[in-house]
Amino acid sequence: MAAATQDELPGKEMHVRIRLADQQDVPHIHGMIYQMAVFERLTHLFSATEKSLSETLFSSPPFKSFTVFLLELSQTPFPPTPSDPNYPGIVRAVDVPNPIKDPEAETFRSGRSEEAVVAGFVLFFPNYSSFLAKPGFYIEDIFVRESYRRMGFGKMLLSAVAEQAVELGLGRVEWCVLDWNVNAIKFYEEMGAEVFQEWRICRLTGEALQAYAGDKKE
Repeated sequence: MAAATQDELPGKEMHVRIRLADQQDVPHIHGMIYQMAVFERLTHLFSATEKSLSETLFSSPPFKSFTVFLLELSQTPFPPTPSDPNYPGIVRAVDVPNPIKDPEAETFRSGRSEEAVVAGFVLFFPNYSSFLAKPGFYIEDIFVRESYRRMGFGKMLLSAVAEQAVELGLGRVEWCVLDWNVNAIKFYEEMGAEVFQEWRICRLTGEALQAYAGDKKE
């Protein structure tokens, strides 16, 4: 049997790890955020740099502010690592139906393990529900790279956030979805999420934000 090429991960059993990201992971996070902007047709709004992400994402303890979980896949079991006091992580073996062809495997090679590839991430932070009188988590971004979609990895990332919310006694987890992304909407509904049709996002940013701030000062 021919060996798998460097950009093709074999089918059947793969090893999956979800762990806390840190500043070493910023290049991968930045690359995936850009890919997400391309997928959502919003590259005209993309201005993040590795430097700006590094300066803003990891200034507070995990779960107290911005938190990122990384999803990594490996052909071989992940080596034992010291337990992170903030989050022990999730490691499990999963079956995939076919070999995974990842032309960007080298670009997204994990800095923690030469055998592992970064396949996705979720970025979230605390919010608050006055109706429940409880804090919760708001998911700003959840993204799985194209080579790894439709294999259950997005659900694993969402489940990891939900498990942490329950562990901390929080009231809810919420996020937004683009109205044209019917596959995502169907997926969220099937997992039990309520998709509100009547809500609209309101946003002040850029020049509009500056102008409104100026009006309030006068």
